[in-house]
Parts: sequence; structure tokens; C-alpha cells
Amino acid sequence: MSDTTAVKLVRALGFPWATQDPFIFCAYHLDHYPKGNGQLGPDASLGGRAIGQDFDPSNDWRMYHGRTVPGFPHHPHSGFETVTIGKKGLIDHADSLGAAGRFGNGDVQWMTAGKGVQHSEMFPLLHQDRDNPLELFQIWLNLPAKSKRVDPHFKMLWADSVPVYEQQDENGKSIQVDIIAGELEGLRAPAPAPDSWAADPANEVAIWTIKLEAGAQWVVPAASAGLNRSLYFYQGDSVQVDGQAVPAQKIIDLHSGQPAPLQNGDEDAYFLFLQGKPINEPVVQHGPFVANTKDEIYRIMQEYQATEFGGWPWPRPDQVHERTRGRFAKHVDGRVEEKS
Repeated sequence: MSDTTAVKLVRALGFPWATQDPFIFCAYHLDHYPKGNGQLGPDASLGGRAIGQDFDPSNDWRMYHGRTVPGFPHHPHSGFETVTIGKKGLIDHADSLGAAGRFGNGDVQWMTAGKGVQHSEMFPLLHQDRDNPLELFQIWLNLPAKSKRVDPHFKMLWADSVPVYEQQDENGKSIQVDIIAGELEGLRAPAPAPDSWAADPANEVAIWTIKLEAGAQWVVPAASAGLNRSLYFYQGDSVQVDGQAVPAQKIIDLHSGQPAPLQNGDEDAYFLFLQGKPINEPVVQHGPFVANTKDEIYRIMQEYQATEFGGWPWPRPDQVHERTRGRFAKHVDGRVEEKS
């Protein structure tokens, strides 16, 4: 598209979702989990599933790498950050530094892997009397070379701390934007992890989830020119973006220096919005390890083989917390946040 319009490019959503620098990965999980059993797993047959590698999109729910509890048992990361947005359901965190947590239903975990950490992300099915739906985004935000070897760190952006922009258009149709990073109309997200690329306001990193009521109109405001910004249209019917009709299941890359008018179609529409100044450094990725050169990747792999990034202090690789435990975060320094 011409740069006289807000739309730069429209592409298929796919899986995982394609990203632009400074983001390097984005996954969306929507699972209609059934009632839970006594082990916090699904009270349903696992027959016919590729247990340990259960990613079949034709199923209503998946076990992922879990064998008893759905989720992702312990695995390493290095050189980037994970931003996990728990929209519905709960996620149990445990890591090689001894930190732990349970979060979801609007909470966000921001984890800087830095020089290396192992963690697990499990989806405990706590309810034995009703279904356990789960919806989450996981976004990988790159770290610049100067920050790739920082100490690992995680912080919680609890749901009640995430600002929500709510507005009605001239026809009374509603717009809702949850501001996980960045700011909108004077509402500023909580501070991200301290070594994050997003911690410097000059990088204009924005992570928003957007809901437009059927028929709603809204304008994504302009930012500085030269940023990368993408609008992920993952649920709905169709939307007009600066006059261009776009069906659901598309990524709309936008020119950051121009406002992007949205006119929603006949169904409620849901979007993820990612924006940021590009880091503009080489990216070499080998699975969960991200560096700037192949030699750095080899060194990180050797370090992980030798140290396991501190080992695994938990009794099981798919660590889950007690069924009765509420939302909480236990940090490396021993500080505990309890959220009910």
C-alpha cells in the first residue's frame, strides 16, 4: 500500500503470528478445557493425542507439552523477554531461580530471561464442577545486545493495575483498550521489567488488546514515524482500516506516523496491537535462545549444558501449585504478593 494511507501491508495471521522488530515471536492460545480431575489435568480421555507434542488446531483444547497438566514443563530461555497476557484462566509459573506464581484472568507476567533462566508455564484445571477455559497471548520482546546478559527478572502487572481506556463513539458504540505497555490518551501502563527495551519511553513500545463493539469507529492514534506497528485482527468478521476492507485472521502492518481509522463490521472485533522502535541488530535464534551471532548461541548452549541456568529446584518438571492457592507471585528475593 502507498504511504499516503495508514496501511502498509496486510498478511495472513498463521501460527505463530509473524512479528516485527523489536518483537520476535507471538502466540495466541484459546483452549476450551473441560472440567479438571484430581491431578489438575482434564477430566477427559487423552486417547489419540500426541502427548508431549499436542498442538493439533482442530481440537477444542490441547495438552501442548504437558502429559498430565496442560502447558509447557520446564524449558530454558536466554536473550529476550516473555510477556504473557492471561485473558482467561490461570497459569502456574515456576523457575530455576526459585520464583513462582499463579496468575491470569487479566494479569500479565513480564519476564526478562537475560543471561538465562528455566521456567515452566502450566495451565492447572482447578474447577472440577465446570469447564476451565483458557485464553492467553505470549509475546517475545527482544533485548538489545547491551542487555542480553542481564540477570533474569520477572514482575507481575496485576489486572487491577493495567489501565483500561473505555470510550463510546458518536453512535454510542463501545471501544475498550487494555494498555499493557505504552500509553493512550493520558493512560500509562505500569512500568515493565527494568532492563526491557520497553523501559525507555523513547522506544515507544506499545502492547494493547483492543475490543470494538459491532459497528464501532475508532482511530489508532499516530506515533513517531519509523516505528514498527502491527494490528492483529484475531476475532470478528471484517473491519475497514483507513478505508481498506480487511477480514478477520489478518495482520495489518501500519505506518506509525499516521493515524489509522477503524470502522468495525457486524460483529464485535478483537485485536492485539504491537508497536516499537526497532532495535536494528542482528538476530540469531536457536529455539529458546536468542543472540546477535552464531558464536554467542554456541556459548549460551554450552553454558546451559554445564549449568542448566541454576538447575531445577522443584519436585516436578510441570510444577503446579495447590488447588486452593489464589493468585500470587513469589519473587527471587523472597517477597510474596498475594492477590486472592
